[in-house]
Amino acid sequence: MPIEITMPKLSDTMTDGTLVKWLKKEGDAVKPGDILAEVETDKATQELEAFEVGTVAKIMVPEGAKTPIGGVIVVLAKPGEDVKKIATLAGSPPPASVAKVVATPAEVKAQTTGVAVSATGAVITAVETQTEPSAAETIKEGAEHIGDGRVRISPLARRIADELKIDITTLRGTGPDGRVIKRDVEQAAAQRPSGAAPSKAPSSGMGTIPTVAPVKAQSASLPTPSASAKLESKKIPLSSIRQTIARRLLESKLTIPHFYLSVDVQMDALLTLRGQANAQLAPEKLSVTDFIARAVAVALARIPAMNTSFGGTEIVQHGTVNLGIAVALDDGLVVPVLRDAHLKGVRQLSAEIKQLAELARSRKLKADQITGSTFTISNLGMYGVKNFQAIVNPPEAAILAVGGTSAQAVAKDGQVAVAEVMNLSLSCDHRVIDGATGAKFLGEIKTLLEQPLAMLI
Repeated sequence: MPIEITMPKLSDTMTDGTLVKWLKKEGDAVKPGDILAEVETDKATQELEAFEVGTVAKIMVPEGAKTPIGGVIVVLAKPGEDVKKIATLAGSPPPASVAKVVATPAEVKAQTTGVAVSATGAVITAVETQTEPSAAETIKEGAEHIGDGRVRISPLARRIADELKIDITTLRGTGPDGRVIKRDVEQAAAQRPSGAAPSKAPSSGMGTIPTVAPVKAQSASLPTPSASAKLESKKIPLSSIRQTIARRLLESKLTIPHFYLSVDVQMDALLTLRGQANAQLAPEKLSVTDFIARAVAVALARIPAMNTSFGGTEIVQHGTVNLGIAVALDDGLVVPVLRDAHLKGVRQLSAEIKQLAELARSRKLKADQITGSTFTISNLGMYGVKNFQAIVNPPEAAILAVGGTSAQAVAKDGQVAVAEVMNLSLSCDHRVIDGATGAKFLGEIKTLLEQPLAMLI
């Protein structure tokens, strides 16, 4: 009997997955441990591993297509079976379906509250197929545009174009209905002259400010801004990760009664200790986030009422600290999990944070690395943000927002002095945590950071 491999459930909130890339082709032999494909879930892109010996007889889902959990994505022939016969029996892959982007906040609110509201329809984006273009499609010049100016492009092709800095409006689509697909982007990249500048700015929204030549005294007019400063009107389909962020955080704000507490922490002692540690550990470097993670883990162990979740008719208190560290990606946010963080020292936490952050940015996180967190830390200090309030990441009951450190005037022994001060803001679910408990928890973290040797013993 042939082996049917189905779309697995790779995260606790996953309902379907997108086949990003096949690493095996039809006719290839596979064995347990081989990586068959890369699958994008609602949280990350993960590798699909083979668990049996066989030969790839039929790939049922093309790259770029989305398939629900349990859907057959590839059929393997067992050793000794006729591969061609198995491929014939498997039949043709089903036609690629249309993927609907997450509903607008107004639509979600209507579903949650039962209030009827009027909202615009969600953006529709067709998944990529490998269909050969017809003669009429081939002669089209430039990308095919929808009525409102949007370019017809598959999610996979758009992602590759963003990575290669290719302007999708200059591409000629060879997919169905003139849609731009993966091969169109790769062909444009191959034809780009060596050393040529990218055709558009990065899509992360953090592009560099264009340089403008200084105005000479004799000049009668201002210089023209660089072409890279040109604004562009477009609609960007939501990735699976962004859809999940939109759904979960809206749910959080609509259903969880948030309250916020903040405290200033003098970081001079910790920064001194960190400098001494890094001098001894060079080239290994410990970050401020590593120490904050250790302080939070210790504080959660000392105040277990903070390491909880709302369970409907009960409060669930967790027996271990699984610490989530928010990592920013180009198209959203992912929260890798440090398991049993309360049992680990600063150096071990540091190594795991670096490893998980790298896996997150390369879209290689596994299911058990992004699920089961009991508390989350979100740090925007490296972006110059002094303070902010984060949204609780359900089913957790709290999240800590970390701002940047800056020199401020403080009172010390009745005198005005300068200290390095950092702001911490705690967001709590009031169904589970009361103000006094949150304040006690913040006070514990403040003490540990201002007297850092206490958390290292």
